[in-house]
Amino acid sequence: MNAMFDYLRGLAANNNREWYHAHKTEYQEANAQFEALVQELIFKIGETDGSILHNVPKDLTFRLVRDTRFSHDKSPYTPAFRAHIAAGGKQPVPVGYFLMIQPQSRSFLGGGLFADMFKDATSMIREYIYQHQDEFLSIVEEPEFVEHFEVRGNSLKNVPKEYPADCAVAKYLKYKSWFIEYSVEDSIFSDLPAFVDFASERFLQMKPFNDFINRALGGFTMPVRH
Repeated sequence: MNAMFDYLRGLAANNNREWYHAHKTEYQEANAQFEALVQELIFKIGETDGSILHNVPKDLTFRLVRDTRFSHDKSPYTPAFRAHIAAGGKQPVPVGYFLMIQPQSRSFLGGGLFADMFKDATSMIREYIYQHQDEFLSIVEEPEFVEHFEVRGNSLKNVPKEYPADCAVAKYLKYKSWFIEYSVEDSIFSDLPAFVDFASERFLQMKPFNDFINRALGGFTMPVRH
């Protein structure tokens, strides 16, 4: 995993086009290492969740180049390797298993819906949570889930007016996105097989949450870009 971390540290310290283009060889080595890791995760997770086995790692990864048009941060690159392993590939829906590797222990494993710009998706999940309150609470209040995860997301100030503000899932109805993250220390990447086992275990602990969100999103289709 050294090539990956060495490259990302270098990019973080020299986040400019000159350095990026001068270190293409290092990028290719680091990216190959990341894709190999993603493949190992596909195989391991796939032992339990076969819906992701058809994926090819390079189709699941995100570019380092940032879109800075609407950002105050004009750094041209994201110094992190990222992938979304899901039945539908790296698209936000259906939700799956998100991996971000970033030095200084900023890496994390994630699940759920991170995007909040799809209003139909937000409405569908909100309604499904309200209609299946007991099921949802049984997932997010399960002791092992609580030990490792906390449901997060961009949120409204108040419960939407079409739902009772005093219902059992009121705080979750405020959300516009619903995701969970598990932070990962740099040290765990020193042993690749151990990391794959560890990450797969955490990802599969997310599966009931992901499955609930995906049931809520049944029938949702990603908007087509024109």
